[in-house]
Amino acid sequence: MAGKTAAQALTKEQLLHAYRKMVEIREFEDRVHIENQAGDIPGFIHLYAGQEAVAVGVCENLRDTDYIGSTHRGHGHSIAKGCDLKGMMAEIFGRATGLNHGKGGSMHIADLSVGMLGANGIVGGAGPLAVGAAFTGKYKGQGNIGVAFSGDGGSNQGTIFEAMNMAVVLKLPALFVFENNGFGEATGADFAVGSGDIAGRAAAFGMPAIKVDGTDFFAVYEAAQEAVERGRRGEGPTAIEAKAYRWFGHFEGDPGLYRTPEQLKAVREENDPLLIFRQKVGRKVSAKELDAIEAEVKQQVEDAVEFAKNSPWPKPEELTTDVYASY
Repeated sequence: MAGKTAAQALTKEQLLHAYRKMVEIREFEDRVHIENQAGDIPGFIHLYAGQEAVAVGVCENLRDTDYIGSTHRGHGHSIAKGCDLKGMMAEIFGRATGLNHGKGGSMHIADLSVGMLGANGIVGGAGPLAVGAAFTGKYKGQGNIGVAFSGDGGSNQGTIFEAMNMAVVLKLPALFVFENNGFGEATGADFAVGSGDIAGRAAAFGMPAIKVDGTDFFAVYEAAQEAVERGRRGEGPTAIEAKAYRWFGHFEGDPGLYRTPEQLKAVREENDPLLIFRQKVGRKVSAKELDAIEAEVKQQVEDAVEFAKNSPWPKPEELTTDVYASY
């Protein structure tokens, strides 16, 4: 950043794009929450609202040729990496026009054309995938980055430990992003993370590891920028622990008894990534321009819902297709 903060260094166009992506995530998740309550969506749903700054702060530093691996809470990562909203919504509704023909649903949205390796129902499953992508990028000399998103719960998984160790040993252009939202399902991170320090544990594998405010886009962006540039220079992996707060339950239908209504109210009022962005963006962007983006995105999400509802179901004869990869 050469002395400048991200808010100062980013162009107006970059700031507008970043805000648009965060608003797309928020509006998309709010609408999925409503549609799920109406009973129109099959399967489990895990919403990402409240953590928008992490996905967007990281992915704004990536190219289409970089790859990310996600979690069961993958809508935000998918949107931030460039997945089509209509295709995503149709996938969640189980329709044939979905990104994965309605067969993957919420927890398995993937689009390799934009570098999205997929949301993942396996906790900690993104680590090995991202390391594989990073290895490919290094082996082919492409300079591509492999990013593994996981949560505080996923940070305890052996797959993540092995992935971090391999990334260090092979000096791979990998980035491990731990979204610490305080709870692995309903178990507090202060209980489940033995060291109490996810970043510190990652550093023990031999890589730089830092903690950032995951509700502040600019803090995440700066940390990810340094990590990505380091990886592209061939200097190996980095870990980022981003503290954020999910606004909904672990899954749709979660009674959420591990948090009080007062705690949730405070989270929404004091830790809203969109409001924090507005406060920090400076004079480059006006409130009117940000308001216009919100109105545009709201209509965009409405169109995505209508597209999904009017799309056909997959045909029964397609049940056994797309099950195994063919080489």
